[in-house]
Amino acid sequence: MVGPSEDDLLVVGKITGCYGVKGWVKIHSYTEPRENFLRFGKWMLQRRGAAEPIEFDDGRVQGKGLVAHIAGVDDRTRAEAYSGLEVAVSADSLPTLEEGDYYWSQLQGLQVWCREDHEPDGDETDNSDTRVLLGTVDYLIETGANDVLVVKPSTESIDDRERLIPYLPGDVVTRVDLDRAVIEVDWFLEE
Repeated sequence: MVGPSEDDLLVVGKITGCYGVKGWVKIHSYTEPRENFLRFGKWMLQRRGAAEPIEFDDGRVQGKGLVAHIAGVDDRTRAEAYSGLEVAVSADSLPTLEEGDYYWSQLQGLQVWCREDHEPDGDETDNSDTRVLLGTVDYLIETGANDVLVVKPSTESIDDRERLIPYLPGDVVTRVDLDRAVIEVDWFLEE
């Protein structure tokens, strides 16, 4: 039986170090809420460009993070070999979201377009506008108040500026079209 391909995997956390002396590790969870990491059940460890199964047979919230026990690993020395490795799950194991909600991984790589309004030149019937490409979503930042799209320039973008655009659906983000790989924003173009 073949496991999921690298393209089907989403990173959901990272092993950041050891916890105690009996094979427990600290995990920085990328899920919201963080304890959702423990609910997946079919984890894959990303090591040297390959994915291999890993099993956590126990885990819990500990302070601001998580700790988990790696099945079959019962000493600190063996657990240290896992430090710094990312943990992924199959994309189809994620819960289905409500309409209008997206996983960050779905937004990464989308082109970000902005409508550039033109002033009419004395002709009141000229209310045309054009769209300009700002770049592509490289990653997102969680700020507490709202998430922020980090938009990197591309070869076709209007300029070579990196932009930080608040991810505020209905306000700044006017449309997300996953089929066309496009996000439309109502954002000002700096001079």
